[in-house]
Amino acid sequence: MSKDTKRIAFLGTGLMGAPMARRLLGAGFEVSVWNRDPRKAEALAAHGARVCATPADAVAKADIVFTMLSDGKAVGEVLFAPAVLDALPQGAIVVDTSSIAPPIAREHATRLAERGLAHLDAPVSGGVVGAEAGTLAIMAGGDAHTVAQLTEVFAALGRVTHVGPSGAGQICKLANQQIVAITIGAVAEAMMLVEAGGASREKFREAIRGGFAESRILELHGKRMVDREFQPGGPSRLQLKDLNAVAAMADALSLTLTLTTEVRAAFAAFVEEGHGETDHSGLLLHLEKINHRQEEGQ
Repeated sequence: MSKDTKRIAFLGTGLMGAPMARRLLGAGFEVSVWNRDPRKAEALAAHGARVCATPADAVAKADIVFTMLSDGKAVGEVLFAPAVLDALPQGAIVVDTSSIAPPIAREHATRLAERGLAHLDAPVSGGVVGAEAGTLAIMAGGDAHTVAQLTEVFAALGRVTHVGPSGAGQICKLANQQIVAITIGAVAEAMMLVEAGGASREKFREAIRGGFAESRILELHGKRMVDREFQPGGPSRLQLKDLNAVAAMADALSLTLTLTTEVRAAFAAFVEEGHGETDHSGLLLHLEKINHRQEEGQ
């Protein structure tokens, strides 16, 4: 299929979905959009999107349906609503870029296959910055031929890698989120250590860039920590959601993930303190609070 014949529906135009939809529109695709909060979808009209009042209307003539929703429950409620299932054209490909539990992704693939519809679980990494720039890392689980069919579409969003069968994309995203969360914790603790020892957090970050500790976390979230700017970004409640999914998979696979357990507990406490909407780099605030309490008790 050429760009001219690929009609795309994009369900979920929030923090990540909106820039992804804009990338597809900018690449010349015909895109219909829907969002629970219609204002977020309506903002895409200026970029050429067809704004739809219902998800069923959005998918009615689509060759490809993208979902970017908060969790597996939200994806299921939207995708398997009777009106949406009835409206989905035969042969359509559903690409779920949401971060959901692998067993749910496999269940969705099975249910859609029973109706003659292809499914890819294709979560992404790179955040809002990557979505806007079209540099997302896309981890696709499902049929390799289906992934290859959408090469041109994925190219507008970033770099796609076929990582295995249904559910494999979500497993890889969870592993990605493990690394992100643990690295945020490591950078935050290092920031606290250097400041307590009399060094500048800002100069510390400058000094180690280019060394073995260099990472995108140090570059982007390390700067947030130095500047103390913790607006999402990536909300901590979603980081915790992913870590909870990691814990569930670890239990199912009989794995002990010590570092993940520790950072998950820290994020759970941070969210419970009222920081669910704070960027996940804001975990620094929780770790600072713990240390302040310890100092008071000494």
